[in-house]
Formats: sequence, C-alpha cells, structure tokens
Amino acid sequence: MFPLAVFSWIDWTILFTYMALVVAIGAWAGRRKTDAEGYFLAGRTMPTWAVALSIIATTLSVATFVGAPQESFKGDLTYLSLNLGGFLGTFIVALFFVPRLYRAGTVTIYGYIGQRFGDEARAAMSVMFLFGRLLASGVRLFIAAIPVCLLLFSGQEQPLATANLVLAICLIGVIGTAYTISGGIRAVIWTDTLQITVVFGTALLSIALLLGHIPLPVGEILGILGTAGEDGASKLRLFNTTLDATSPYTLWTALIGNTVLIVAVYGTDHDMAQRMMIARSPMRGALSLIVAQGLNLIVVSLFMALGLLLYIFYSRPDIMGAATPADQPTSDMAVYTQFLLRHMPVGLAGLAMAGLFAAAQGSLDSAINAMASSAVADLYWPLRRRLGRPVDTSGRTPRLAVILIGGLLIGFAIVSALAYDPQRRTLINFALGVMSFAYTGMLGVFLAAMCTRRGNTTSILAALLTGIVVTTLLQDGILAWWSTRLLGQPLRLAFLWWLPIGVGASFLVCVAGAPPSRRLSN
Repeated sequence: MFPLAVFSWIDWTILFTYMALVVAIGAWAGRRKTDAEGYFLAGRTMPTWAVALSIIATTLSVATFVGAPQESFKGDLTYLSLNLGGFLGTFIVALFFVPRLYRAGTVTIYGYIGQRFGDEARAAMSVMFLFGRLLASGVRLFIAAIPVCLLLFSGQEQPLATANLVLAICLIGVIGTAYTISGGIRAVIWTDTLQITVVFGTALLSIALLLGHIPLPVGEILGILGTAGEDGASKLRLFNTTLDATSPYTLWTALIGNTVLIVAVYGTDHDMAQRMMIARSPMRGALSLIVAQGLNLIVVSLFMALGLLLYIFYSRPDIMGAATPADQPTSDMAVYTQFLLRHMPVGLAGLAMAGLFAAAQGSLDSAINAMASSAVADLYWPLRRRLGRPVDTSGRTPRLAVILIGGLLIGFAIVSALAYDPQRRTLINFALGVMSFAYTGMLGVFLAAMCTRRGNTTSILAALLTGIVVTTLLQDGILAWWSTRLLGQPLRLAFLWWLPIGVGASFLVCVAGAPPSRRLSN
C-alpha cells in the first residue's frame, strides 16, 4: 500500500504547470483578430472530435467528479441507468433540433425563436436561459470549491468553513474567466479538450491505485459488492424498477424524466447547444453530440466504479485488514477528494488534483462564454438597434460581457454555498435540480415552435412563467404543504419528474396563443 501522500512541492508544481498551460492555450486560441460572431462561433470551423470532447468536458462538471463516486459509495449503480434516457434524448436532439437550429444561422439558438416569434420572444428566452444558467453554473462553481478547500485548508479544523469556500470560489472563477476572455469559444474548445483528457486519465489512475490497495482480485471484489448494499442488496444494481415516485434513479425516471432532461439540456440550453452550432455542418454537429454521449457513459462509469472501490477501501476493514486507512472520510462529498489528497503517491497527487481543476473549469468556461454570447446577441444588440444606435461587432463588447458574467457567477456560487443543505440533497441532485426552473418553460416553447404553428410573445412569456411556478410547486417542502391541504396527505416527487410535468404545462400554455400574423426575421 502506498504511504499517505502529503501535497508536496512537486504536486504543487504539477498543478500550477497545468493551470499555466490552460491559460497559455486560451491566449494561443485568441491570438487571431476576430469579430464578435467569430468570438462566439469560431467561424463554424471546429472539428467534430474536438466538439465532442468539449461537450463531455462541459457535461462532466465537478458535480460528476465528486458526486458520482459519492452516489455509488453510499448506494449502487442505478445512477448509470439514466444513460438510457441520455441516449434517447441525444438522438431526438440530433435528429430534430440540431438541423433547424444550425440552419437558422444566428449567433445563439434563441435567434431561432426570434425568427419564429420576434425580438421580444427571443429576449424572454435569453433572460430565462441566463437566469437558469446562472443558478446551475453557480452551483457547479460552489461544488468545485469544496475539494479545493480540502486541498488548500487541509490543516484547519474546519476546511469547509464559509470564508474558505468563498476564497476557493473566487480563485476558480477568476482563472476560468481569465482564459475565456482571451480566446472566446476557440479557447473553450481547445482547453476543454485538454481538460477532459486529464479528467479521464485521473479516473483511470485512481482505479489502478485502488485496485493496488485492495488485497483481493477483481472477481472477488465484484462478488463482495454483490451483497454489500443495504439489507444484503447488490451495490452493482443497475436498474431500479420500483414505482416509487420519490426514487430519483429508477427505470421510469431514466426513460421519461431523463429523456426530457437531456432534450432540454442539449436542445434549449445554449451552453450545451452552442457546441453543435460551431461544427462544420449540422450533420457533424449532430454526430459530435452522439459520440459525446457514448464517451460520457464510459467516463461516468469509471467514476461510479471509483465509488464502489472507495467503499471497500474505507468501509470494509474486514477486507482491508491492517491496510485499513486510519483516516475516515469527514463527509460523503469528501470521499474521493480525500483519497486523492491522502493516498496518492507524490507527483500523482498533483496530477489528480489537476484533473479536479479540469472538471471544474470545463463546465465553467463554457457557461461564461455561452451566457456572454446570449447577453450580447439576444439582449444588447437588439436593444441598441431599437434605440437607433450603431452595434459594435468588434471583440471588445464580448470580452466585457465575459468579465461581467464571470463576476455574476462567482457571486451566485457564494450564495449557493450558503444555501446548500447536505442533509436533504446529494451534490448530483442539487446540481441537476436547480436548472429545472428554466428548462421547463424553455423546452415547452421550443417544442411549440418546432411542432406547431401556434404561439406568440404573450403566450411565450406565460409559458416561461408557468415553468417556474410549476417547478416551484413541485419542490419537496412546498409540494408537501399544498398536497396535505388538498389531499390530506403530503406528497413528494423525485426531481426528475419535475421537468416532464412542467414542460407539459408550459407547452399547453404556449400553444394556447394565436400565431403571429407573419414570419418574423431576427
């Protein structure tokens, strides 16, 4: 067994070298002069493989890096079953959303809504996206700060104290904003390519080291995990067929709830959809999404396997014997990070923490760029045109928008750190659930625009508001309150059911509006 690692000067050197390399790539990507559209779309010239890797890097935030091992450490592999809906949703987006949104030829996907319903509708969709992405990416930034605190303040009695979290949030946020400013979407794509490579390598390295720690062959480990769950259940269980609506990871939430979620994520969230829009053709954009989903399954499976091995490593002294680690995880959300910091050999610990930073920055940089592009193209430019003022299409305005968005994300991440309750939600649930407030109305509007000829600006605004209201009413405490008064007993729904219900309500509200009298240009 390797000795407990202390984060040495070698590890710090590796970590800082990685961060310097990321910033250098950002500067390299921004070396060419470009206008605002080139800054946000890269001339639609990015190769398919790089776009696919960037999609994975954006999807696999620290919520996955830290949260996926947590899920299997505490439970089983049912979280992986969500990939059934993942593939269904991906094919729906690839076949029906990507071609239409790509052919619209606009800077953001909300330009398609502008062509269908007018500038006011486009602005409303942009505001909803900015609201939802601010919430979700702020949560991700907060989650990223947790392991950073454990690294920077490991000698303190309370490394996750609020002041420490705030400092870590600012550190990660400033670095991510800095290299995004210089190169725009090109910097995001190429740094994401490096980052997902480091994340993948970190997972493989960690699995190899854990297998070296555990004094059993793989076959015997699998046999033990087959009866290691609660009441002798298997921790290798993939599918949960229960009809319990409170269980988040069942076969039914995978096939229904997660399918709707994936369609919303890749079809209506510009942070994700932006990737397909910068490919060289709509077919290549769709292909990059499908490839990314397949690779995503592999990477998430690796992190889930890590959680199972960490369960043996920390929780089964009957197996580990004298090799049982003296340091038990201080909290569930620290289990993988604690292993990285204390049980990785010198040098490899620095590489592993670079992987964690890569996971953090891979989702942060893309969110900043996407939010800046929507704020400029969907809100700022139309406002200037309406006021009869010239539109600045140089790269200056986008860079200022990136700085502003970066600051807002840092601020909301600090709010998330104060609001998170570890007793009620896991990190994965917290990160996935928060974006539902925006996705419900947005997907309802996109479905109305693509599948019907109905809807107008008024009904779109009502649909977006309906999505927020319905999602709010389905929150645990609120749902229990009003269901008790109406039905006489409290109800509760897993977060993956919020979206299908909210989308259905928003769609009906949107199509209730009469269609515009003529087709509008953007």
